[in-house]
Amino acid sequence: MNWRIESIAAHPDVVDTLAAWHHAEWGALMAPWSLDDARRELREHVEASAGYPITLVALGGDDRILGSVSLVPTDAPEFPEYTPWLASLYVAPAARGVGVGAALVRAIVEHAHRLGFATLYLFTPGSPQIYLRCGWREQGTLRLGDREVVLMVHGLADDR
Repeated sequence: MNWRIESIAAHPDVVDTLAAWHHAEWGALMAPWSLDDARRELREHVEASAGYPITLVALGGDDRILGSVSLVPTDAPEFPEYTPWLASLYVAPAARGVGVGAALVRAIVEHAHRLGFATLYLFTPGSPQIYLRCGWREQGTLRLGDREVVLMVHGLADDR
C-alpha cells in the first residue's frame, strides 16, 4: 500500500470524516466530548499556523484518508501535569496492519522533536504494543472516568 503523511492544514476537506472516526472511537471514553467538539478541535488544527497543535493525516495514492494522529497540549484535563500529548492515533480498518499507524507515530514524534519538545506523552485504553514497537515506554496506569488507561512516555532527547 502506498501512502504519504501531510498536515491536515493541506486537507481541510477531511475534517468531517476524521471527526466522525474519532468520535466513534473515543466519544464514550471522553464523554461529554461531542462530535461537534471533535470537528472544532480538528478545524483549529487546520488553522494552526505554528504547527502546534497539529493533526497529521495519512493519505493513500488516491487521496483517500487512511488515518491520523495529533500533537496537542493536553489530551485529558485530568492529567494537566503531562504535556504535550500524542493523541487520536486512528487508522481506518481497511488500512490496518501495513504500517500506517507506526508511520504516523514516527511522524508526529519527529514533528514534536522539531518543535523542541523533550518529552511526549500518550495514554491508551487498549494495547500499548504499537507504541512499544515505536520506542515508547510504559510509565504507569491512570484513571480516566471509569476506565484505567496506560500512560506512556517518549523521551525525544534520548533519540538524538
